[in-house]
Amino acid sequence: MDVRRVTLAGRFYPGEPASLKEQLAYFFSHVALPHPVDACGIISPHAGTIYSGQAAAYSFSAIPEDFNGTFIVIAPSHSGYPDCTSGLSWETPLGVIECDETLVSALDINRDDFAMAQPENSLEVQMPFIKFRFPDAKVVPVLMGRQTLQGAKAMADAIVRAVRETSSDVRIVASSDFSHYIPDEEARRLDGYAIEALFDLDSEEFFRRIREEGVSACGYGPIAVMVEACRELFGAKKGELLNYMTSGDVSGDFSQVVGYAAVAVF
Repeated sequence: MDVRRVTLAGRFYPGEPASLKEQLAYFFSHVALPHPVDACGIISPHAGTIYSGQAAAYSFSAIPEDFNGTFIVIAPSHSGYPDCTSGLSWETPLGVIECDETLVSALDINRDDFAMAQPENSLEVQMPFIKFRFPDAKVVPVLMGRQTLQGAKAMADAIVRAVRETSSDVRIVASSDFSHYIPDEEARRLDGYAIEALFDLDSEEFFRRIREEGVSACGYGPIAVMVEACRELFGAKKGELLNYMTSGDVSGDFSQVVGYAAVAVF
């Protein structure tokens, strides 16, 4: 088994297994969903877990913990790599997450193990949450380069075709933080305005609002991919905001924050 090694342990999340388990257990124990949720897709943040981990726990709590299929994790490429996937399995401090090679092989997306092996928090930070809550699940990692609505729809089509061809049991994760380094009040207003478009799973309106207001969400493309794929694969009808927080809620500095949203699609 070829394995993609950890690059951010000890920086974005605890590298020592016992400490990581303790942190993740704390986050999941402090999730209070308003009603039972069985999401086909989620938006999960990817900052350092001390800041965004609670929101991420809300996201993954929207999927029943007995799920043992495959997570398709779609993340923005902060380093500028073009769209790609990989057959590498993923090392975490809690053990290796096996790659779903069958599904990767069916995807009409370029394979690039080199790009996937580089430090990229938008993908790597999701993996400990998956391994902790869903120890038997597999993963298909996808990096998205140029984030356009047309590109998002094309990537969603590729995912839908591959999932149907392989009859895979999947859940789709869109990795994204929201507003970056603006006052807390402004972040909440802008992010809320953009997220509101996802309640009706309207990707085009979501893109329009992102551009209209200049919302600095880093994974708006992966979010559109997830929404479009969930509508086609699962007949998803709506999105729901489960949790919203900013870095200021942890640091106490509300002058320059990053926004984190947990959104479930079903």
